Parts: sequence; C-alpha cells; structure tokens
Amino acid sequence: MSFPSFTSTETEPHARGAELGARLRDAVAANLAGYTALFEAAGATGEQVRAWGERALERAAAWAPRLADEIAGLASGAGLEPWQVAVVNARTEILAALDATGPGECSTSVVLPGRGLPPRTVQTWDWLAHLRDAPVLWAYETRPGHVVRTFTEAGALAKIGANSAGLGVHFNLLRHRADGGDLGVPVHLIARRILDEAATVEEAADLARSATVSASTVITAVTADGAGAIEISPAGVAVVPPDGGVLQHCNHFLDPALAEGERLGPEEPGTYTRQRYLGDHAGRLGGDDLTARALALVSHEPEGVPVCAHPDPALPLSEQWETLATIGLDLPAGRLLVHQGGPCQVTGSTWQVF
Repeated sequence: MSFPSFTSTETEPHARGAELGARLRDAVAANLAGYTALFEAAGATGEQVRAWGERALERAAAWAPRLADEIAGLASGAGLEPWQVAVVNARTEILAALDATGPGECSTSVVLPGRGLPPRTVQTWDWLAHLRDAPVLWAYETRPGHVVRTFTEAGALAKIGANSAGLGVHFNLLRHRADGGDLGVPVHLIARRILDEAATVEEAADLARSATVSASTVITAVTADGAGAIEISPAGVAVVPPDGGVLQHCNHFLDPALAEGERLGPEEPGTYTRQRYLGDHAGRLGGDDLTARALALVSHEPEGVPVCAHPDPALPLSEQWETLATIGLDLPAGRLLVHQGGPCQVTGSTWQVF
C-alpha cells in the first residue's frame, strides 16, 4: 500500500497549482467533501464555510501572494472555486472557529546524535478515519535547485516535508484558549513557506512569527545543525529547543508561557502520557534504523499509551481517530520515508521512499 504521488513540472505558482489540481481533481473534491461533512457535523452552515474560505484566501493573499495565486490555480485545475481550495488549506482554522478540534494523537520524535550523524526523526500522523484517502506526496521546485517534498492532503499546499536546503518539518496539532475568532493565516501555509524559504530553524521561526494566526500548531523544524519545536498560537510563537539532543512533541504546549493557555491537555491528558512515553523510549527512537524507530512507537489502548491510534466505529465522525501515516525524514537526501498506516503495521519493506 502506498500514497499517491506527483512531481510538478511547472515552476510558476498558478501554473503549478493548475497542474496539480488537474492531476488530483477527484482527490481534492473528495477531500473537500470530507471536510464539509465534518464542518456540518460540527454545526457549520454552507454560508459560514464559504465565508471562512474567502477570509482564508484574503489572509493568504496579504501574507503570501504567491501561495494565494497557487491556490487559485489549483482550484482552476480541479474545477473548483478558489474559496473551496482555501477551505481545505484552512481546515485547522475552521475547526478552531467551530471549537470542534478533536483530541489529536500525533507524536513526533527528533534525536540529534551528533558526531556528524544525521538527525533521527519519526512521527505518527493521526487524523480522522473518514479522511484516510486524503494524503498525497508532492514534489515541486520553487526556484532552480530548490526542491521540496511534502506529505500533505489533496488540495493543501504542504504539511510534513523536507527541502533540498537541508531543512525538514514535522507537524502536530495544538489547542490554546486564544484559538478561534477572526480567521487567520492557515498554519498549513506557514509550513509551506518554511519549506519554500527556510534553511535554518531561525529562518523558519521568523516566518512563523510574521503570520497572524487564529489556530495553534507546532512545526518542528530540523536541520543537520539542530532543531526547534516552533509552537504557534494566537497568543504568540515560541521555539522549544532540544534537551540533550532530544526534541519530542505531542499535542500540548511545552513553552511555559504558552502552556498557561493550554486547552487540549486538561481535556485529553493522554497527550502528557504520550510525551512521557516518547521520553522513556528516546534511546530506541534515536537509532539509525527507521523501522526500529517506528516500532518503538507501537503502543495501544487500553493496554498502554495510545501512540498508535485505531478508530472506534461506535464513536461520532469527529472522534474516529486513526494513525494514517508513519513518517521519517532523510534530511541529507531531502526525502521522506512514509508508511501508510500506523507503526504497528511497519516492516522493513513497507516504506514508500519519496
């Protein structure tokens, strides 16, 4: 099993978007329908969703005009309106506005072994079971020699990824009491600009600080020289450094000031338990074999910590969480290694190299 992949041949934003939209036309429409159903289940009307999409497009145009142009091109290629593709990119912000963000169970581990050895990274990407067909792998070139490879969702401009400048990003959901309100710059577009423009953790953090947001997330930026968990919320941006070469993140704030507004942890304390689990297994998570790192994440409820999530069909649509992908970054090669599904299904032969 593998995710669909596509390598763009166009380099200008609108043309690149149109090419991708035409290639993924059915997948983008299906992803939009899946999110529309999720928003409706949370009480949103069609008029509200359109207004949020249009607002997200306005925010993108002001903060990153080239990305707004790419969204318009993608919509054209997919036979949709630009606001509809903007909805897919702003799904985190729309869920925050609806106060409908679920518990979340993504877990990220980065270990910096030093001695000139590359970073050891792995993460689970958990999302809703009815959106398990949303992920795609996409490679594109923003300028001559600058290649980006990203694991994202059909219609979203980026998520987890690596660039040829030697920087990679992992991506986890956060929730803060300041979330909601007037729709801000979509956090997925922040990840995209980091992949497009940054070569260092500091450059990535500066890009995050330049955006006005309405939803929280953590983008863990990694290079050969270091790493930083860039915690983003409407209350501010903080960069959490590694501790003894280890940087791990689940779904709660680690920065002390931002943690004062923590929203998810008090409601879903399992995120703290998963963080302790990662720390307890830092040795295995720092090994040079990605399969072994992934297997270190195999832990389920009720017998253990739910690092590897499986959906309960008896629960409402918005609570059927599943580990849809397990991902590691190969920064020296600027590539991703992706397994479709949770770490409990990983073997040495199930990695999709992209």
